[in-house]
Amino acid sequence: MALGASLKLVLAPPHRAGWPFIAGGAVALLAGLVWSGWLAWLGAIFALFCLYFFRDPERVVPTRPGLFVAPADGHIVSVEMAAPPEELGLGDTPRWRVAIFLSVLDVHVNRAPIAGVVTRIAYRHGKYLSANMDKASTDNERNALAMQLDNGQDIAVVQIAGLIARRILCDVHEGQSLRAGERFGIIRFGSRTDLYLPHGVVPLVAVGQTMIGGETVMAELGP
Repeated sequence: MALGASLKLVLAPPHRAGWPFIAGGAVALLAGLVWSGWLAWLGAIFALFCLYFFRDPERVVPTRPGLFVAPADGHIVSVEMAAPPEELGLGDTPRWRVAIFLSVLDVHVNRAPIAGVVTRIAYRHGKYLSANMDKASTDNERNALAMQLDNGQDIAVVQIAGLIARRILCDVHEGQSLRAGERFGIIRFGSRTDLYLPHGVVPLVAVGQTMIGGETVMAELGP
């Protein structure tokens, strides 16, 4: 990545979900300047970390119809056949699932992988296992979205909490139309995002590959 692009990513403005944390660090910094030097240092470090963690850069979404783009930044930890979360009501027939692990260094904003309408949103309490484990998809706390595409097929995108992630935010509602690459939520402090493709659609990515949310092509609809 070019130096200019790297700086642009690091200096991207924060997502609104990060402002309470950034403000908290700033308050600690100011209080530390009055009462305690170590508190000032802690406040400054925390505020800077949150500015970095909650950064929300703009992305250039591929314009060709039928492309599925990555719903999150991170690297792929699993590409396998699996049934979507039962709470979405999409049936129990296995389909291709691609799991993306987001470390604390990745951008944590979630994006729609393709244009469609949100038909169901279902939140489920669960554990906080490390998000790069296979069991995280079934055992961890999660928020699942079902979307219907223009051709009538359906997909699922699942926000999954991780070992230190404790808050999943979803900013859309059932019945809302989303564009490919449009933001729909964020997960705080480490997480995982699973994409369940339509039946018959095969992933074009592999385990270990790095994803750029809203830009990296993961699959393509057939003719």
